[in-house]
Amino acid sequence: MESKQNSWCGRGDKPREFAKHQPIICYDKPAASVVSKDEYDNKRFQALTGELVETLVVPKREARTWTMQTGDLCRITVHEGAQVGDVNFWNLDNRQERFYSGKTRQLHASHLKVYDRLWSCLPYLRPMATFVFDTLAKYGIDEDGGALHDVIGTRCDDYTYKLITGQERVGSCHSSLVKAVVEERGMTEQDVHDVWNIFMCTGFTKDTHQYFCKPSPAQKGDFIEFIADMNLLVALSACPQGDVSIPVGTQVPDEKCHPLKVEIFRKK
Repeated sequence: MESKQNSWCGRGDKPREFAKHQPIICYDKPAASVVSKDEYDNKRFQALTGELVETLVVPKREARTWTMQTGDLCRITVHEGAQVGDVNFWNLDNRQERFYSGKTRQLHASHLKVYDRLWSCLPYLRPMATFVFDTLAKYGIDEDGGALHDVIGTRCDDYTYKLITGQERVGSCHSSLVKAVVEERGMTEQDVHDVWNIFMCTGFTKDTHQYFCKPSPAQKGDFIEFIADMNLLVALSACPQGDVSIPVGTQVPDEKCHPLKVEIFRKK
């Protein structure tokens, strides 16, 4: 007797073959996504030889905000121990224009590299910042397909934590970012958006294509730098998952978490 499933699909047990095709890159280096390396190296030099205009420390398991002028350079340092961070960006002069991680992923890749750009949402679609230096650049893509600084993960949040564990919690990148933008900038939860995951080692499993994490390879002293391509408001969460060596839904020991240091440099 024919199963209901086979009867429903209309194909019975007849095997189906699919034509094989070569993959095609959907967005192959649009002109605006390719920067002059010499130009941005020079911008970096001018900023770093200019003035240090702000220094702040984002405490572990918390978030903070800061502003940048066009051309400013931001350095974020793992200055005590391995730690990942979640970053949000807004146009300082128009907060409706904010970071668009999905389009950034399409225009560049799932994990950002030096000279990639961070793009704003529709209908603006402009470069907000350009990634200019990474002490971990040589990590590349590992044997499992893992790489650093992804624009895949949306940020850890207490809503998903409840789905996984059935327990209520307030203690995630989402809640930290919300607290920071509400208290420091008078914004709302709806202003927080999908993030750039810095220092985080992630990928997709080869067999099931599930999102995975590995412990961050970042060590004390590692840092990244980006240059603002517009006036920016930036928020950074020092993720309560710490170095992401422990699965989501499991208690993370305090010693796995560290603060992140932020420095803003401006050309004279």
